[in-house]
Amino acid sequence: MDAYDEGSKARHLPDGPDGSLPEGPASAGSTPDSTPCADQESTDQESTDQESVGEESTDQESVPQHHDSQAPTVQAPGPQVSGPQAPTADPPVPVPTPTGIASLPLRSQIVAALALAVAAVVACVHLGMVFLHVAPSNTVTKQHGRAIDDWIYPEFEQNWKLFAPNPLQQNIDVQVRAQVRGADGGITETGWYDLSALDGAAIDGNLLPSHTQQNELRRAWDFYIGTHDNDNHPVGLRGDLSQRYLRRIVVLRLDREGAGGKGAVVESVQVRSRTTNVPPPKWSEEQVSDTPVLRELPWWTVPEEDVTDARTEASAG
Repeated sequence: MDAYDEGSKARHLPDGPDGSLPEGPASAGSTPDSTPCADQESTDQESTDQESVGEESTDQESVPQHHDSQAPTVQAPGPQVSGPQAPTADPPVPVPTPTGIASLPLRSQIVAALALAVAAVVACVHLGMVFLHVAPSNTVTKQHGRAIDDWIYPEFEQNWKLFAPNPLQQNIDVQVRAQVRGADGGITETGWYDLSALDGAAIDGNLLPSHTQQNELRRAWDFYIGTHDNDNHPVGLRGDLSQRYLRRIVVLRLDREGAGGKGAVVESVQVRSRTTNVPPPKWSEEQVSDTPVLRELPWWTVPEEDVTDARTEASAG
């Protein structure tokens, strides 16, 4: 009986020439059971590793890792109360900073207070003087009229012509003529120069006329009329001042117009006013005269200083 029994349960392995297992496809799959076992073991190992990794991750997620030294402290909003009922301290009241005069040193405050007091007194005196000037004649104005006029004239003069029931309705032209000494020494008399008409011609078409063109001559004439009576006699101490003021203005105007020709010197002047009434409107029944009214002043001798000043002002202008 052969040693290799076909019916035996032993594994039959072919013998090679040297008794080793033959090489080839059979040798690669000679251990069919060994490969599945290795794969099974590796699969089990991977599942075991995954379970251990899952457990570690679960542990890390469930237990937060904080360091006590670096963990931020979160405080709830609201006042921190130490104890069961700790009293809250009141906030400090801010002290207001002084402003205006109060912020100045004491000496400066005294000076400022005195200046304000002086300004208030002057303002009250000025308002009182203006009130007495425009008020009807009374006991105070009769006794202190000169002091009131000295305060008011000429800078603060007031009048009621614009607001009077019958305002000024006249045209007043100021005219002048002169006696001049020519270069040959002869004396000649010029014609009348209408100074008001010259000012009016300079104003017409001028968008920005000067104060001198509008008011200088007119105010000088009003100043003279207010300080002289109908006989041209001065009333009070301001009469002589108004005469000298009007004379200097007309001499200056004559020099501008070249009265008497080149090199002529003004020796004396005469001023007059020509007053005409403004005609009423056509619908009015008022009747007024259209005849001019003349008022001639006496001849005034022109001093040398007035001629020199007039030439100086003319050359400067």
